[in-house]
Amino acid sequence: MSNIKPQHSANPSDTFLHDVRAILQRARREAYAATNALMVQAYWQIGQRIVQEEQGGKDRADYGSYLIRNLARQLGEEFGKGLSVANLWNFRQFFLTFPTEEKLYALRRELTWTHWRLLMRVENQAARDYYIQEAADQGWNTRLLERNINTLSYERLLPKSQKPSPTQPPNPANFIKDPYVLEFLGLDDTAPKERSLEDAITQRLRDFLMELGKGFSFVGRQVRISTETAHFYVDLVFYNYLLKCFVLIDLKTTKLSHADIGQMDMYVRLFDDLKRTEGDNPTLGIILCTDKDDTLVRYSVLSENTQLFASKYRLVLPSEDELRDELERRHVLDWPQKPADDPEQ
Repeated sequence: MSNIKPQHSANPSDTFLHDVRAILQRARREAYAATNALMVQAYWQIGQRIVQEEQGGKDRADYGSYLIRNLARQLGEEFGKGLSVANLWNFRQFFLTFPTEEKLYALRRELTWTHWRLLMRVENQAARDYYIQEAADQGWNTRLLERNINTLSYERLLPKSQKPSPTQPPNPANFIKDPYVLEFLGLDDTAPKERSLEDAITQRLRDFLMELGKGFSFVGRQVRISTETAHFYVDLVFYNYLLKCFVLIDLKTTKLSHADIGQMDMYVRLFDDLKRTEGDNPTLGIILCTDKDDTLVRYSVLSENTQLFASKYRLVLPSEDELRDELERRHVLDWPQKPADDPEQ
């Protein structure tokens, strides 16, 4: 039975046109999703057969290259450039990267072949699994998936203190990144004024929410917290429906200071006391700064307070090597107690 409800209109022809258009648009979406799913499955199966055939002729060192070139030549005229040598190598790699179909069957409608080609470039299996799940759950298009891969979105999440458990609530640290990459704001890397930074974020709020990660929704800017004797204003306030808590963000265009930490600590305490309602988890506070001293972080309340975080932000898109160098320094300096052979190191 159709779930399209007729729209009431002063002009019956408008209602009729709206309903027919909705039927066609839905059919196109479903047809595209079904076709995409079948093609992804076919590419995986072709890759599987190529690998099986290679194994049968493994006594020849160049048999794999010969096999793919020959297959492309034989099928090219019938099926066109979709069966080129380059694409056949991609199908082969597709099977080798995902040797079982379980994950593909679970997510094949959400992810296109272009998604899977990007995902095959991710060597770290934990990171790859993260991008697969986030792309499907959050509806990432291929441009957004590529940006998250190139900016090491998974690696920028704070290190997990423990493996997640389905019986325990989400760990807030696993939702916070360091650094945040804000190149989409279009600001140069010359320390803009805090109000200019705040204006740019609110103007590009959708992109900022994508960079924050899953579960965040915008509450307001310059949100006032009033006591009997004073008024305080929080730069940006969000609510995370997965963590079930408010998230306060304080923007700083300078290096992190003791005063910044103390101010955010006060904001979080005030928000918990005056704004938090029944069913909300404790409020989180994130200080976004241009730089931070690891010694200051280690010997301040940030090191033990599970509600306070300080993260750097980058206004210019760094190279992957620059990001990796920064992340390696952060992991070594901030978590020395982690064994060197820890698989998550």
